[in-house]
Amino acid sequence: MSAVDPQTISQPSAAASTAESKTNPKHDSKQPHITDTPITRQNWYKHVNWLNCFFILGIPAMGCVAAFWTPLQWKTAVWGVIYYFWTGLGITAGYHRLWAHKSYNATLPLKIFLAAVGGGAVEGSIRWWSRDHRAHHRYTDTNKDPYSVRKGLMYSHLGWMVMKQNPKRIGRTDITDLNEDVVVVWQHKHYLNVVFFMGLIFPTLVAGLGWGDWMGGYIYAGVLRIFFVQQATFCVNSLAHWLGDQPFDDCNSPRDHVFTALVTLGEGYHNFHHEFPSDYRNAIEWHQYDPTKWSIWLWSKLGLAYDLKQFRSNEIEKGRVQQLQKKLDQKRSRLDWGVPLDQLPVIEWDDFQEQAKNCRGLVAIAGIVHDVTDFITEHPGGKSLIISGLGKDATAMFNGGVYLHSNAAHNLLSTMRVGVIRGGCEVEIWKRVQEENDQYVKDESGNAIIRAGNQVTKVQQLMVSASAA
Repeated sequence: MSAVDPQTISQPSAAASTAESKTNPKHDSKQPHITDTPITRQNWYKHVNWLNCFFILGIPAMGCVAAFWTPLQWKTAVWGVIYYFWTGLGITAGYHRLWAHKSYNATLPLKIFLAAVGGGAVEGSIRWWSRDHRAHHRYTDTNKDPYSVRKGLMYSHLGWMVMKQNPKRIGRTDITDLNEDVVVVWQHKHYLNVVFFMGLIFPTLVAGLGWGDWMGGYIYAGVLRIFFVQQATFCVNSLAHWLGDQPFDDCNSPRDHVFTALVTLGEGYHNFHHEFPSDYRNAIEWHQYDPTKWSIWLWSKLGLAYDLKQFRSNEIEKGRVQQLQKKLDQKRSRLDWGVPLDQLPVIEWDDFQEQAKNCRGLVAIAGIVHDVTDFITEHPGGKSLIISGLGKDATAMFNGGVYLHSNAAHNLLSTMRVGVIRGGCEVEIWKRVQEENDQYVKDESGNAIIRAGNQVTKVQQLMVSASAA
């Protein structure tokens, strides 16, 4: 999977394997791919993609060495930063949002510009880059994901480029639209020429013809600028799947974080992007850093871009609320809400009173029996008050007859449930459980959601009961 050779992007077919065996007598179609063999001291070098190592690591290393003898002029520094943003936008606004996700449409002049400066980033042709990226979205975090973070942070950042991959294991995607785009086809066909001219020759010419800094233009605006653009893009594959929050979904690894956004020209709001990939924005809040979004919006005002796609805010908010509810459900599942009402045993009133007389601290509230034995001495209102309700129906006392207990008190009381009184109250409780089921007041695990003030022991219209005072 070479970063610079467009001939390596097609996935081999059976016909291709047959053709290769005819032209290469040494080819064995049954021989396993090198990636299917373990890395050993004897064969480690066969697992390395040496061409990519040269372009991604070797050339920048030489550039760093040459920079020691090449003074950096301020004009070259400014030009290098400007061209960094141009080539970065070629990837983020061009390769990514225009061609890979079709989040907006562009006029021919804008397409040509983005294809040219995108080639200057030296990250593969549009066709190759978009094919792999679509596979990444379709097969996120699986073995068919070409740069899955599940294989390690460094693998998703750099390893997938410098180590060989088996092209048969990369998930297949539809790139019919790319094969029908004349700009994509032209750039793919002439990619090596585009790379060398836009990556190295053009930035050198600007600095050389502009202010006579030929070597500085080559080193700083060319070689080192390519290195920084590549590393920034690789952060979308690594940091954006490792660092940050997941406000829309946590089924897969993509995350949102402002630091990643600052590094990647706005591509750091990756959880949003994976949920709503055809939205031309990554950042939806005004204060979030997304220069790619702002550039596309500006181009639309200039008539260079059109049909900017946005997901409806209603759908975005649904995803946000669902994820918030999911997090609440996860927290709720770790809490003690007491035995569910429909799982409590039915207790006869006489049995309830008999057990209360035998030194067991039982109290009935709203038809539910609670064992408060261990709480008597801890009762904030004093133990005499709680003792006065033992073996009795204390519904009125608990709900304002003596004291109108708080929501926290009702929650605590629910953890002390031991049964339901037979004789009518249990029927009302079953009805209430059924009402909750009919209203779908449950979390995603099927457990009842108890809203504040909605506990079964909190009775607004009190039942007729004997005084417990």
